[in-house]
Parts: sequence; structure tokens; C-alpha cells
Amino acid sequence: MKKIWQWILLVVVVAGLGLGYYSGHLFAKTIDYQPESHRPAIGTPTFFFHGYGSSYHAEEYMVNGAVKEGITSKNAVIRANVRPNGSVKLTGKIKANSKNPVVEVNFDNPRNGNYKVDGKWARNVIVMLQNHYRFQRINLVGHSMGNMAIMYYLREYNNDHQLPILNKQVAIAGHFNGLVMADNNKNNDRVASDGKPLNNVTKQYRYLEALRKTYPKSAEVLNIYGNKGNGTDGDLTIQSAQSMKYLVQPRAKSYQEQEMKGHQASHSRLHHNDDVNALLYSFLWNRTV
Repeated sequence: MKKIWQWILLVVVVAGLGLGYYSGHLFAKTIDYQPESHRPAIGTPTFFFHGYGSSYHAEEYMVNGAVKEGITSKNAVIRANVRPNGSVKLTGKIKANSKNPVVEVNFDNPRNGNYKVDGKWARNVIVMLQNHYRFQRINLVGHSMGNMAIMYYLREYNNDHQLPILNKQVAIAGHFNGLVMADNNKNNDRVASDGKPLNNVTKQYRYLEALRKTYPKSAEVLNIYGNKGNGTDGDLTIQSAQSMKYLVQPRAKSYQEQEMKGHQASHSRLHHNDDVNALLYSFLWNRTV
């Protein structure tokens, strides 16, 4: 009898742990808007979102370069740590009226793999910043999976008018229609002139097609992708990246693409690429370097 109760207790504990894990990942908490209070006004913040299995360190080369160029300052750069349950901790403070503030987003679980949860995490970061500062518009920059967090955020929360207006979006190495390792045809993806995929369409892409009717008309878009010479950056095809056009161009204020070539155009090097930095600074902040 004692062994039976031990087994029952074990099952209950394991089930409880499993439910907690499931809830933390698929039902991540939603951060609520706080009542209006005196909050310092800041300039348009730019949020950087890293890729799968990565961290905010992947964003530092781009952000530190902006500090070095005098585009922003160390006092205007903070970090947002997102826990697996969706809660957000801000590290650092942005001084009132700071020019071009930056938020380096860090997912404590960068291997979540559920894009809807990633989108909710992105929303939580933005709302948490709103609860501390006043601003009307935002810029969003993503690398790899960070782009999917952004796109799912835009897809899921387009009806929430309390959220700030999207000013500019930069996609770096965005796998909007899948990765090479998940594509049996490797680099045989094809897109039409408007960016519409002609084959190998993923279910995630089908879900994002709703953006063609809801993408913010306020937003300017820059899509940067790499080509090492074989039509891929090593992880995704250029066609997967180019398929962003079909999702956003019908409504975006403007849309442009930039293909990077050579060794520095590989997937994991694009966020440590001086040419990419120059494109970012020019597009986001009208700064030529």
C-alpha cells in the first residue's frame, strides 16, 4: 500500500510540474497596462530582438556602434529580460527626453519555439516600457527568430490601440517562410515579384498572411538578408527572407530590401557586420557613417 501511495504522489508531482511548464510556455502571463501616472517622456525607443538560442549579446555590436557614433548614449540603453512565464524586468533607466533610446531584449528561454508566445513576450516588453515611460512610436529590429516574435506581435495585437504606433521595422535574416534545415528542397524556394511564395509555404507563413490586411500603414520597412553565394545565408534561403514583401508591402508606408553578400553575409554574422550597421543607422536614425 505504501508503494502505491508513493507512485500516486510521484504522478501528481510530475503532472504538476508538467502543467506548470505547459502553462509557463503556452499560457505566458500578459502584463497589464498600469494606470497613468507621472512618467518621463522619451524619444522613439528602438527594440532589438535576438534569434533562437541567442541572447542580448547578439544585439550589442549594433547597439554599441550606435553609442560610438553618438546616435544614442549609454544612459539611453536599457535591457529587458523576459522570463519564461512572460514577466519582464527592466535593467537600467532612460533619462527623460533621451535621444533615440534603445531596449536590448533578452529572452531567458531563447529556445521556446512557439511563435505566439514569442509575440506575447514582445508585447509584454513594449507594455512594460509604456508603464515606465511616455512615448508614442516605436522602432522594432529583429534578427532571425526575433523577426518572428515581431511579426507575431503585429499579427496578434493589431487591435490593441493602447499599444504605440509602429514607426520603423528592420528585419535581419528573417525566416518568414521557413529555414533551410526544415526545407527538403534546400535552396529551391521560389517567390513571385511581389514576394508571394510559389512553393514550400509553411503554416506559420499562412498564419502571417493576415498581416496583408492589418499591417500598420505608419511603418517604414527595411529587409536585410544574406547570400553567401548559393542563394542562402547558411540557415535560410533568400526567397524565405524576400517573402516578407508579400506580407507587408500592400500596407506599409515604404518597403525596401538589401542583400548582403560574401563571408560576412552568413546568418550569424549579419548582426556583427559594419555594412549592416551603416544601413541600420541610416534607415532608423538618418545617420550616415
